[in-house]
Amino acid sequence: MKATARIRKVGLSHRMPIEPGMFISKMNKLCMGMTFAKRKKGAKQLRKGILRKMKKLMKRVCKHAMNHLKLLENKWETSEISRSQAKDILKQITSVTDKLDTAIKNAHERIIGERQVANENKILSLYEDDVNVIVRRKTGAEVEFGNTLYLAEQSDGMIIDWKFFRDQASADSKMLKESHKRIKDHLGVEVKLMAGDRGFDSKTNREYLESNDIFNAVCPRNPALLAERLEENKFREAQNRRSQTEARIGILSNCFCGSPMKQKGFDNRHVHMGLSILSHNLWVLARLKIAQEKDQQKAA
Repeated sequence: MKATARIRKVGLSHRMPIEPGMFISKMNKLCMGMTFAKRKKGAKQLRKGILRKMKKLMKRVCKHAMNHLKLLENKWETSEISRSQAKDILKQITSVTDKLDTAIKNAHERIIGERQVANENKILSLYEDDVNVIVRRKTGAEVEFGNTLYLAEQSDGMIIDWKFFRDQASADSKMLKESHKRIKDHLGVEVKLMAGDRGFDSKTNREYLESNDIFNAVCPRNPALLAERLEENKFREAQNRRSQTEARIGILSNCFCGSPMKQKGFDNRHVHMGLSILSHNLWVLARLKIAQEKDQQKAA
């Protein structure tokens, strides 16, 4: 409907009972009704009824959009828009209409049929194809949608390794070994200590760190082993430092790459993430340099 409004704005209008914005308002009301139906008695039947209204409204919206699409294709030369602008509007409509049947089918299977839909068959976003279901199991964020980012930082805050996953990311425990190899190959340094949360703990990783003479400061999954490791000063210090990585992620997200990232397409987001990490590291280096100069002045 936003694309339809752009077409009507340049003087190409097909008969509609209401303005495009009113259709958006109607769908928003149905979406809110779907959300709050879960808290009411007979929630299943309410949700089914709302979905049927959504499908009926969607057919009307799609019909009006296609009428305006044909109008634009035939008469764009008589309007005050360029060919590239016309193509942009056409893409804006077709990118949604091409996925509409699948989206409706998914909703029907889940709500009307009460059947699970496989992840590979789901449309998670009408505008981004390379997003995945990310199970967080955290309060208020049981499941999220997007791309997984792996970060590894030094004790001074410098990000020394990262990976942005296009496809579904592997388990955290499988990332540790790969990260160590990348750091060793790219930077040519010997890692003496590695810390992480309990998601990175596994028997394979414990053996790998021991075989490479790396102090294992990864939080154990076993509560008894964790209690035993907490008796070690070096382990406690490493875990205390490791907890600050959450703040590092917040700094990178809010101050450098943006939350949410506005770049479209995984390749563009990947490039933007690399530039954001480079900018972040330059900022960290500048702060370290200033702190070093202050220490030298005090010593003098």
